[in-house]
Amino acid sequence: MSDVQKAAPRLEIDLQSDVPVVHQITRGLRRCLLDGALAPGDLLPSSRALARDLGVHFNTVAQAYRELEAEGWLALKRRAGSVVLDRRRPRLSNAEQARLGDEYESALRDLRADYEARGLARAALDQRTRRVLDPEGDAS
Repeated sequence: MSDVQKAAPRLEIDLQSDVPVVHQITRGLRRCLLDGALAPGDLLPSSRALARDLGVHFNTVAQAYRELEAEGWLALKRRAGSVVLDRRRPRLSNAEQARLGDEYESALRDLRADYEARGLARAALDQRTRRVLDPEGDAS
């Protein structure tokens, strides 16, 4: 495994957030995987090393790694580390795609309502949403 490189994912954890830290880590790693910042064959830092970098308990990182293993993103090997797998996009039936699409829309509506209720204007939310959905189209 000499050609495997250790990948240091860039994660930001907010210890004051209402979102549990394990979910923040899982989501952050999933974003790195989907965006290509972590590629198949990359070796992740040990759960202890990443936990130390993030200032959290190593069991929290280990739990996030286990969740991503269950989703097919990682292979966890005792003493060998956590290796990013070449995970293909799941094939979904039309009904499953429709259900997930509806779930996504509902989650976006909830997220928009949460942030509007906290004081962000709808126009600002729309602008940020476009930036997330089309990062190359954002010239600012």
